[in-house]
Amino acid sequence: MYTLFYYPRNASLAPHFVLKALDVPFQLELVDRKKVAQKSAQYLRLNPTGRIPTLVDDDFVLCESAAICLYLCEKHSEKNLIPDAPQAKAEFYQWLMYLTSTLQNELMVYFYPERHTQNAIMYDDIIKTQQSRISDALAILDQKLGNNSYLVNDQFTVCDCYMFMLCIWADEIAKPPLSFTNLNRYLKNLAKHPAIASVCEYEETDLTIYK
Repeated sequence: MYTLFYYPRNASLAPHFVLKALDVPFQLELVDRKKVAQKSAQYLRLNPTGRIPTLVDDDFVLCESAAICLYLCEKHSEKNLIPDAPQAKAEFYQWLMYLTSTLQNELMVYFYPERHTQNAIMYDDIIKTQQSRISDALAILDQKLGNNSYLVNDQFTVCDCYMFMLCIWADEIAKPPLSFTNLNRYLKNLAKHPAIASVCEYEETDLTIYK
């Protein structure tokens, strides 16, 4: 059985969505960030990066949210959370990389400005700049979506799990995802997906704004 080390609304959210969508047996192990448990000696022996999530599959240990998602989907390829056709699969990887290397990175700078300057006076300027950069990334994703129900190949994939996680994180910025026409429709549709709805209920993530 899989064990996912998680914390609500953390980067473990996407793998949690994936596990639920795959409908495979798994258990959750809370890593209490309020107590900085991710930096404890016990957790660091499991995941030396001191970050969440971590997946344990028997004696195999894997970290990094996107890598966990891909591993799970490749083990359960019959569930079709990764497209099969070469071009569709290439597009899938393209947008997953965009989400992880662009949107997620911009959000991390926004949430943790203190990690990017030694001058506290600069915090507000970094946050303001990041609001604009995040909005630019969301605009690209909004354009990509168009009238489609899903991000890639008109099927529910890991990209949609990852996108929903990041858009939840971004819901507090000045121009949040729901302010974009296509993203608004897309996210409200995704919020009804059984896996997403179930996981958000478990993690006590309120989906009222997506109704």
